[in-house]
Amino acid sequence: MRFDRMNRRHVRTLAAAVGVPLLLLAGGATGWVLTPAAAPTAPPVVVGPPAPTSAAPTSAAPERVPAAAPAPDDLPVVDYGPAPTGFPADPDTLDTTPLTEGLHPTRRIAAYTAPGGRPLAFLDPTLSGVELTMPIARRQAGWTAVLLPSANRTLAWLPPGGHTTVALPDQIVVERKHHRLTWYRAGRAVRSWEVSLGQRGQETPLGRTFILGRTPPPESVYGGVDIYALGSVPDDPDSVPPGLRGAHIGVHSWYHDGELGRNTTNGCIRLTKSGQRELLAEVRPGTEVVVVDELPAPPPTA
Repeated sequence: MRFDRMNRRHVRTLAAAVGVPLLLLAGGATGWVLTPAAAPTAPPVVVGPPAPTSAAPTSAAPERVPAAAPAPDDLPVVDYGPAPTGFPADPDTLDTTPLTEGLHPTRRIAAYTAPGGRPLAFLDPTLSGVELTMPIARRQAGWTAVLLPSANRTLAWLPPGGHTTVALPDQIVVERKHHRLTWYRAGRAVRSWEVSLGQRGQETPLGRTFILGRTPPPESVYGGVDIYALGSVPDDPDSVPPGLRGAHIGVHSWYHDGELGRNTTNGCIRLTKSGQRELLAEVRPGTEVVVVDELPAPPPTA
């Protein structure tokens, strides 16, 4: 098997986003902080118990939105090659709680290390010719954290403005121990398929990633069905054959199904041609993909 390259001349722009895009709010109150109460005055001296006093009223203030530092013009742009380093790790990378919103840049925007942190790269509305939609992993102080493309288990923080949000009703969960891919919609398991995964030393990377884009199969071994390239890359790029260096992990079919349920790929997720066609028809780019060793309980479709 081979990793799936998203050749700039061959990648197709996909169908319109699921759901109605919403303009991301550019600031506003995202939390409340209590202010100290006023100091009480001494009660008068009276016969009997002291008169009750009421607590001083409290007030709340909106949380401050950290300003975005200006981004130098010479910062790299995230593309299909390895993403720039220095971005924070995804602290919830094995969490299978669905990420239900995606973020699409409407112009070139800077990606930061934290709210109010350091800019390290730019994100464009398209990546290798396809519309870029990234799952939203966190929100904090008016900023939004997304899963960074072309990197594993990594977040990028974006300031308000310059992007829209779209609904992501679907999720794909892959279990390495059981060689199982399960497609969920609105939190409900729809279908499961047996899959082939990465061989020893080239294991399918663990953690949260997403469908980056769709590309035609470059060779007949892929069974004549389009490929979904993911945002993730090999954990050890030097472990894959030289001809596959710089490629992404993919979800795709194969010219035969004799290796399903085994670890025989170079890290990709391989399923049946009928299963791949169903995912291509139903699941949009930007959809979250989570690779875990094993779910606490098998999905009802297993």
